Amino acid sequence: VNITRFISAACQLFHMKHFLFSPLLLSGVLTAPPQDGGGTAGVQCVHQLSWLPCQFSDEHVFVNNEGHSETQLIPREAMLQFGQKGDAPVNPHAITFLVTGAKLDLWRYVDGVDAEQLECTLRRYSTEGIHVRWPVQEAHEYNRWFTCTLRHTKDLFRVTSFLRHPSDQPPSGQQDYHSWPAIGDREILTTTVVMVVKTHSPSVKVGLGSKQMLHCQFAVDHKGPNFTVEWYWQHRGERVKLFSHSRHSGQTHGDGVRLKSLAGGDASYTLPFTKMRSEGTYVCSVSVNPLFVSLDTVLQIEEPPRVSLNIGPTLSLQEGGEQKVICDAESYYPLDVEMIWYEQDPAVAGQRVGAPLPKVLQNVLLSSHKHNQDSTYSLSAFFYLQASLGDSGRQFTCSVSHQSLRVPIKKSFILIVEESSSWTFILTVGFVMVMLVVVLCVMLLHLCSARRRMAQKKPY
Repeated sequence: VNITRFISAACQLFHMKHFLFSPLLLSGVLTAPPQDGGGTAGVQCVHQLSWLPCQFSDEHVFVNNEGHSETQLIPREAMLQFGQKGDAPVNPHAITFLVTGAKLDLWRYVDGVDAEQLECTLRRYSTEGIHVRWPVQEAHEYNRWFTCTLRHTKDLFRVTSFLRHPSDQPPSGQQDYHSWPAIGDREILTTTVVMVVKTHSPSVKVGLGSKQMLHCQFAVDHKGPNFTVEWYWQHRGERVKLFSHSRHSGQTHGDGVRLKSLAGGDASYTLPFTKMRSEGTYVCSVSVNPLFVSLDTVLQIEEPPRVSLNIGPTLSLQEGGEQKVICDAESYYPLDVEMIWYEQDPAVAGQRVGAPLPKVLQNVLLSSHKHNQDSTYSLSAFFYLQASLGDSGRQFTCSVSHQSLRVPIKKSFILIVEESSSWTFILTVGFVMVMLVVVLCVMLLHLCSARRRMAQKKPY
């Protein structure tokens, strides 16, 4: 057991040390070096990932009856295999895209995640009839291009890379998608990674008035590539160019991307102050002739509600009294919000096991949604509370749920109900009676005094 633990720790250490080259090392067991002198001696993890199952979306382009070109996608089984030219395929029954050594290491961009967390898609890439010799040593005059997209299953990142497959066949002189070379079901395509574009933020949720960076990075396999980087914002049919930079011409339009960072492959765009209009899809596009790729980042505004009650933490009422209780949820976005009033015994409110469920109030009314000037929304949930002695000491809670909140916001108060025959009531009634008697006596004294004065004025 101790040896197994040691081997597992050693393999994990090996994984950490070499994650830039193969971050998907998933093993906890080491294989022993060969004893017969053959093969390669050394430490190797059993489940070191050198391949990844992918779906190859092949294309069949044809002209329909109306004379228009249509594309039919054909899903095919494929393997993305890493190794050297001439390696045997891991799955001989599938198309093998054999990625050989190059300056760009694709695994560096997948952040050491498990294979089960990756979705791999391979597709042909059309240069739209543009023929450019790729400027690397030993590059063939002609190439066939493919794209490989690796997406995290939880949408934590997305990586698109270009695979170059050398070819001795010149272009046909027409759009290449009209004459795709056929690929056999067991064919091995030896390729190299020549360009990688990645985003850490396929989907972003932010609040109003915040600073947000939209990640986009790229790398090319040769020095000094003449790249062009552009950022677009689009929403509901509207499309606006935010930034563009061409290394070839040196021209830059717009801002939001640091040119010093851009030289190192960091094309991230910074929103200095998010507004409601900032919501939409942001497109980062990178082109190195004849290759072009764009990655989308969907930015959604989420503003949590401010919740308040129109009463304090304790509400005192006389038995039979009535009070309108209002719960306000203000300045939230987007529109959907859930507001619930319920009551329970405060002694069991904090218990998680064995506590009775709170009673949801049924006499709650909702106001209409208020659309604020900043495009946020407000809503009120209220009810009329009839004070009864049986409800005295009960806790009433307003719970507000919204997609911007991890847990609902709750505001509560304790109801105190006093009996109508209490000493306060008796003293109040007694005081009123005494005051009535005093007023009556004063009136009688004035009446008697008036009669005496009238009797004195008579002449007899």
